[in-house]
Amino acid sequence: MALRPIDNALPTTPNRPKKQPKIAIATQKQPPRTVNDETHVPVPSVDVTIDYISSDNLKPMLDPESKIQSLIEDLDSKNWIKVCESLNDVRRFALHHSSLLFPILGKIVLVVAKTMKNPRSALCKTSIMAASDIFNAFGDKLLDPSTSEAFDGLLIQLLLKASQDKRFVCEEAEKALSLMVGTLTPLPLLQKLRGYVSHSNLRVRAKAAVSLSKCVSKMGLEEMEEFGLKELIEVAADLVNDRLPDARDAARSISTCMYEALTKDEEQKMEVWQNFCQSKLPPIHAISILKIVKP
Repeated sequence: MALRPIDNALPTTPNRPKKQPKIAIATQKQPPRTVNDETHVPVPSVDVTIDYISSDNLKPMLDPESKIQSLIEDLDSKNWIKVCESLNDVRRFALHHSSLLFPILGKIVLVVAKTMKNPRSALCKTSIMAASDIFNAFGDKLLDPSTSEAFDGLLIQLLLKASQDKRFVCEEAEKALSLMVGTLTPLPLLQKLRGYVSHSNLRVRAKAAVSLSKCVSKMGLEEMEEFGLKELIEVAADLVNDRLPDARDAARSISTCMYEALTKDEEQKMEVWQNFCQSKLPPIHAISILKIVKP
């Protein structure tokens, strides 16, 4: 008798394919470099210390005529230590061989200002020291048409560096700004500083105000009039309520200098001063300025 298929029989499961065995590929490790490996050039780890040389200790060069030929190229080196050395060479030229440096002074000032932007503090400080020696050596020559634009770039960098948090850089920049005011004629420098006393950066504004007030302290009435008495008293009025004390002190200094210049030969000093302030300023600003100078 034939057997009938049973419907509920368990289905047969197909044979699963066997997993292929994993083949481990052995990688040959590179042998560690040895001291005698001719292809390996060891890089020594050296701590570099930069000495900040005072101007008094910078000696004249033995062959300045030859050195001046490569000075610009050396300042543009990728090796920051070489750039530091070249900046000190700039200082030597400024102090002892200024006649050789003068023909390329504009280029030198541009490079010095550019180096101040470098985040490496040693480069930044050395470039500021170079600026100080350049101020001492060349003074008003920096305001000549050939160097005036380069000087503008140097000025803003000094104001920025004097405004930063690194104390030793800040102090060096402040020293350079003081030298700048001391070596340049006040009126043209005042005209350059004028734009920075309204700078959006509070610290830059304050540093510019301090330098500007020092310029005013060196000026007589005639120079103040040449700049513009109205504009000058407006500068003081804008700064007198500034958020930073340095700017407010600068405003008081400017106002006092103007008062002394305007009333020098006057008997009724306060009356002359009051009439001047009220004629040049809005009432609220005039009151602020009049509070500064008291009989």
